[in-house]
Amino acid sequence: MSSRFLRGAAVAVLALLFVPAVAGAKTEARIRWERMCQIRADKFDLILPEAMRGNGIDMWITVMKEGYRDPLWPDLGHGYVGSTGYVVFTDRGGDRIERVSMGVTGYKIANCGVYDQVTGSADLAAFVRERDPERIGVNMSRSIGAADGLSHTSWLHLRETLGEPYADRLVSAEKLISDFRSRRVASEIVAFGEAGEWSRKIAERAFSNEVITPGVTALEDVGWWIEQQLLENGLDSSFGMPSIYITGPAGIEATSNERIIQRGDLLMIDWGVGYLNFYTDMKRIAYVLKEGEIATPPGIQNAFDRGRAARDVIRRTIKPGPTAGAMLEQLGAELTAAGFQMIEFNQPTDDDTTDVVIGCHSVGNLGHGIGPSIAWFNPTRLEYEIVPSNMFSIELFAYTKADEFGGAKIRIPLEDDAIVTERGVEWFYPANDRILLIR
Repeated sequence: MSSRFLRGAAVAVLALLFVPAVAGAKTEARIRWERMCQIRADKFDLILPEAMRGNGIDMWITVMKEGYRDPLWPDLGHGYVGSTGYVVFTDRGGDRIERVSMGVTGYKIANCGVYDQVTGSADLAAFVRERDPERIGVNMSRSIGAADGLSHTSWLHLRETLGEPYADRLVSAEKLISDFRSRRVASEIVAFGEAGEWSRKIAERAFSNEVITPGVTALEDVGWWIEQQLLENGLDSSFGMPSIYITGPAGIEATSNERIIQRGDLLMIDWGVGYLNFYTDMKRIAYVLKEGEIATPPGIQNAFDRGRAARDVIRRTIKPGPTAGAMLEQLGAELTAAGFQMIEFNQPTDDDTTDVVIGCHSVGNLGHGIGPSIAWFNPTRLEYEIVPSNMFSIELFAYTKADEFGGAKIRIPLEDDAIVTERGVEWFYPANDRILLIR
């Protein structure tokens, strides 16, 4: 083969490598941006009016500064802030809410097409005076972080800018923000389902011999393998390092550290994936077979089965309509009637009954969302009504005695993401139905 031919072939290959993208071809980055624009348009059209009117808010102002983004920045369209900017929604009657972005600008927010006006600067005081709102919602909350984006200095700035009487018309938009985020449109449900499937696939691969070699692999190695999957696939997480832990008779023995995984270990993973603006929260369980074992030991399997039975009660009980707090009480009654025992978190009893703790929290734009929450650790949101399209992490902890633990109770955590419809709880992806086996 001649050197001239080889040089010619090399030139041809290089030319192929550097051919410009086909005109009109869309990158993954653009596809994701377009999907978020569709979600934003649907939310502004369908959810925002009911959220504002249901909470008696005439105007909602989100304040942002350069270098200090409100937690709702991705929901509202990103955008660059040069000094101080405002996203202002005003209920002026009719079937839609007026949307104006002042000082929050840029290609993405302008070209998304969901705002009536995107301007580099504006006279906020004159804008508010013209619309004369009675109640102006701002992002401040004692208990919901994602609804508490207004800093103290921005609060002072807003009061000074608006002056009287509007400075005294500022109220917390806490419940409005919860409703706006936690009530879902179809385009969000599709995106969250994809995030859930990513979570499940990565977690179940992590708990396999593809990743784990007993006696060699450390807990932190599994966590870093998962982190690499997120990096390679352009994903994110609400939770930092995945929690990879070992459960024993005394509870959690080690979490995401240098502890080497051994045969006979009972492993748990607690984590979630971020895709677009949606973040999951889920768990998986695995058992590392001892030499000669071909299945999960019977006591451990029974504990898992009891946890699934408790989950079945929870799934068929949750319905839209009541507050999250009333639903928590109803779940307790239904579980007790089914032979389970409700306890405080991580305080199992010594009797033979399976103890249960319920932590069915909101999920969605964070691994722990801001909607109604059927969980003791979200007391404010226990007061919020459950409505169709709310997303929940169906989370529980079941404690059952097992001979393999010397008669002590095993803590079985179950957690998968679901949506509440008029029919009740519906899973986003296949929920955990087995203990994974590592050979």
